[in-house]
Amino acid sequence: MSVGNPPRLLDLAAMSLLRDEALTIFSLEYLPTELFPPLFIAAFYGRCRETLKTMVQTWPFARLPLGGLMQKPHKGTLQAVLGGLDVLLAQKVRPRRCKLRVLDLRNTGQNFWSMWSGARAHVYSSSSMAPVVEDISRTKQPLAPLEVFIEICLKKKTLDEFLAYLIRWVEQRKASIHLCCKKLKIVSTPKENIKKVLSIVQLDCVQEVEVNCTWKLSTLAMYAPHLGKMRNVQRLLLSPIHVSAFKEQDHQYLLQFASQILRLQYLRDLHMESPSFLEGRLNQMFRCLKTPLDNLAITNCLLTESDLTHLFQCPNISHLKGLNLSGVTLTNFSPELLQVLLEKVAATLQELDLNLCGIMDSQLEAILPALSHCSHLRVFSMCGNLLSMAVMERLLRHTDGLTGLNLELYPAPRESYSSQGVLHQERLALLHAELLEILRDLGHPRTIWISPSPCPHCGVDICDHISPSI
Repeated sequence: MSVGNPPRLLDLAAMSLLRDEALTIFSLEYLPTELFPPLFIAAFYGRCRETLKTMVQTWPFARLPLGGLMQKPHKGTLQAVLGGLDVLLAQKVRPRRCKLRVLDLRNTGQNFWSMWSGARAHVYSSSSMAPVVEDISRTKQPLAPLEVFIEICLKKKTLDEFLAYLIRWVEQRKASIHLCCKKLKIVSTPKENIKKVLSIVQLDCVQEVEVNCTWKLSTLAMYAPHLGKMRNVQRLLLSPIHVSAFKEQDHQYLLQFASQILRLQYLRDLHMESPSFLEGRLNQMFRCLKTPLDNLAITNCLLTESDLTHLFQCPNISHLKGLNLSGVTLTNFSPELLQVLLEKVAATLQELDLNLCGIMDSQLEAILPALSHCSHLRVFSMCGNLLSMAVMERLLRHTDGLTGLNLELYPAPRESYSSQGVLHQERLALLHAELLEILRDLGHPRTIWISPSPCPHCGVDICDHISPSI
């Protein structure tokens, strides 16, 4: 440590105490509150497990943000802390100093540790002791279950050692410990592991669910009752749900899943990638929505005109901030359908993604008046559609009044391609220059991206390494 930054007395006191672990443990009952965090940090990095175990039993704060100290989960430290909790749980009356109600194993709480370690200035207040309101209320209930917060991502064939140990520990103490997970992500894992985790976690604590692996509709229906118990879910993301040929049994599976959506009273964001089961049945899904959505994404699937009609008729999409229909083919739909949908959400819409929708000139021209009324629009993407230069000019002029629009992604004009669909770079350069002249003529500073499809460099439909035109 440099001369210009000498150790604080609190740090010196913590280091001095840890030289004699037995004395440290004996002194915990009498230590000033402000010495606990620096002492805990020193014990944590010094692997003084007995000290950690005893400090948990006398922790004078409502929350112990252990995850903020762990760059990666460490089973030994977890065992020491859980050992201290075991001692607490065995006592009918908690120790006088102990206010612990929440063990937080998420990668949060760095502000707490930096505040008490002197890394940043702090004005002492009661909020330092219990940074969230819910913790304050729990201090009045000394025998209420302890809560353990963790973020869970299931992506391996076997549970990692840290999570497996924690689940076994909680499973044996379900009456006195609540395992809380606000973000649950399932990437690829055996059904047995998913069932094990869902049987242990307090499902009403979950606020965000992401399923990023291909399931059958029957699998989705099997887990639907668990989803229904997650009544505080605000964000639900579903990856492709496989349906080879829709059968009568699949109809029952869809109803089982949709019936559980009824229970999600706080759902705000719904993202469904490649939901092939929705074609012609979107009304069965959306009539189950209980509250208005903020964001809706239905991508890479087939929908019918009746589906789109049911979508704009649904009262719970009238206040959308984000709408993503990327990969939903709209080529043969009546242009008025998309127009009515945009008029429904024009007052609130901030992000609109219509990539790879097969939109033609007539459809874009039909939605231009509605698009120009989306006064809060910030992001607009139409890559992968086939539009003429004339219509793109009208698009730029109609959206010029949207002063909040700060990200615009458009396809290369149709004239950039040969009749065989081959991109001509020279034509694209000339048309690009014309678009720049249109922007200069409009006089309003804007940044747009022109994305040829497929990208001549990497071959993908939507390329993300193109340079903007200003």
